Amino acid sequence: MAKHQFQTEVGQLLHLMTHSLYSNKEIFIRELVSNSSDAIDKLNYLRLTEENLKDAYADWKGEINITFDEADKSLTIIDNGIGMNEADLIASIGTIAKSGTKSFVEALTGDAKKDSNLIGQFGVGFYSVFMVADKVDVISKKAGEDIGYKWTSDGTGEFDLSPCTKESSGTVIYIKLKDEEVSEFASKYRIKNIVGKYSNHIAYPIFLNYKEEVSETLSEEDKKAGKEAKKSIEDKREKINEATALWMQPKAKLKEQEYNDFYKSISHDSTDPMLTIHTKAEGVNEYTTLFYVPKMAPMDMYRADFQPGVKLYVKRVFITDSEKELLPTYLRFVRGIIDSEDLPLNVSREILQENRVLANIKQSSVKKILSEIKKLSKDEEKYAEFIAQYIRPLKEGVYQDHMNKDAILDLLRYKSTKAEAGKLTSLESYKERADTEQKAIFYIVGENEKVLRSSPLLESYNKNNIEVLILDDKEIDEIITPTIGAYKEWEFKDITSCEPPKVEQSEEAKKEVEEKFESILSKIKDKLGDAVKDVKITNRLSESPSCVVKDVADAQMAQMMQMMRAMGQEMPASAPILEINPDHEIVKKLNGCPDDSTIEDVSWILLDQAKLSEGMEITDTVAFAKRLSRITAKAL
Repeated sequence: MAKHQFQTEVGQLLHLMTHSLYSNKEIFIRELVSNSSDAIDKLNYLRLTEENLKDAYADWKGEINITFDEADKSLTIIDNGIGMNEADLIASIGTIAKSGTKSFVEALTGDAKKDSNLIGQFGVGFYSVFMVADKVDVISKKAGEDIGYKWTSDGTGEFDLSPCTKESSGTVIYIKLKDEEVSEFASKYRIKNIVGKYSNHIAYPIFLNYKEEVSETLSEEDKKAGKEAKKSIEDKREKINEATALWMQPKAKLKEQEYNDFYKSISHDSTDPMLTIHTKAEGVNEYTTLFYVPKMAPMDMYRADFQPGVKLYVKRVFITDSEKELLPTYLRFVRGIIDSEDLPLNVSREILQENRVLANIKQSSVKKILSEIKKLSKDEEKYAEFIAQYIRPLKEGVYQDHMNKDAILDLLRYKSTKAEAGKLTSLESYKERADTEQKAIFYIVGENEKVLRSSPLLESYNKNNIEVLILDDKEIDEIITPTIGAYKEWEFKDITSCEPPKVEQSEEAKKEVEEKFESILSKIKDKLGDAVKDVKITNRLSESPSCVVKDVADAQMAQMMQMMRAMGQEMPASAPILEINPDHEIVKKLNGCPDDSTIEDVSWILLDQAKLSEGMEITDTVAFAKRLSRITAKAL
């Protein structure tokens, strides 16, 4: 028998489990039964596609058996699925393959009920058994192999692993219950209740095996004669789940609770889904889909190694749950099932990615999901919850999915200068409120909503009653929004680089102002040097003395530069254009100032405060503070 140390993260997780962090202990049965179902799914597929397994498993039928023994203080869960060899046991139980406990621990809230929901989401469901177990034995034999293996642990720092004899493939999980858990989990009624609650629609039969005392049936004559009925102990075997593919049942027959229970069994989530979408298609392609949108975004939604949430079946035979191309990546939060009648059982991953049938299913599924989300948008309160979780991936969809771009744009919601506090607006509502002469959707991008709403650049838009969208998720908005182009023929325009709203001013008056400030513009530009691309007079400001804007060419490059920075490459910031307000008192006084040092100080202050107003960093904060002190001293 060889001893092995758990991966460090597993040790931390087990410590959390065994110290009663979780209150919802019953979920360990859900997790283990779900694992058993997955193992049967895999063998069911292989026996139909692998030549070396076809004959041996020709008459095989998948099933899960649960037994309990109150006297032995044990509960056993047995499946006849694919099984595990030595390497599988170490990889599957000795380590946490994807999510890692660091992320798991960071996600903990301290609320026991909420934290228990994270177990399945992080792919660490097996370890939930140690909430109730003193010791666990896993005895497994992989299909097609001769040697079985026994894995044993008490949930502390190490586990034992050794070869053993096992007749058939599959896995036996023998759980030695803690004393205080025996009365609850070594119980026929409790097990039936838990399986009915979480695993009723597992597609394979789940049998509960138990011993029951029965009395013989006496005839009327025997009863009158006072004969006592003999009692005996009989072995009972009872199917405790429906064992049907829920998604194949008619929608009219299914209740909301049944849909929700099935969602929980495939997603390991303990909350009901936000949206359920069940579709049966007949015609050129025959298939059934059952999709769910979770109430909370999956924990790994922004990880490069996210786990796809959709399983592919062919004629009820499980094919894969690791194919990321079943839906586009921006819909990676969707959970559910695709079951095709037209694909061959031995379809490979390479064929999957090019298969015309699957491409049609994918295209139709995306349209259906987006149309159902649009229906959800009619309920403002529910849709606000959806947007809070999924606005980012939807924005990715605008960039990725040109075919459905307009449908996705209809779903987006934005903060705006005209939307009430805490409310968001659709692009359609923006258009309805705007002057039809406008023909553009104006927006400003940054990292801080408060700073953006106070931007000097908004002054002329507010003055002209023009609505501006507030995009405060700079990391994605700066990349995605410039690529949108237009929404229903209305072009998107960044107010930091486009012309401000027209101001009534004659050409003569405009020329007069430019001539009046020509000299000071030249001096400011000279003092600021390479820190600015240009210095101009502007009519876009009414209250602020200055603002910074982007050159149109630089604005076009900003998207590329942002992407390069996201990949870790250093990109130099392009110099802005400084625009000054000729009607502001500071600018008027500066124009007639004879002191060269004052002109230099004020020029830099105009630039730095304009940058700060846009949430930008200034290059030298010490110099800014000194200049401000000097100017303040002169003013007193």
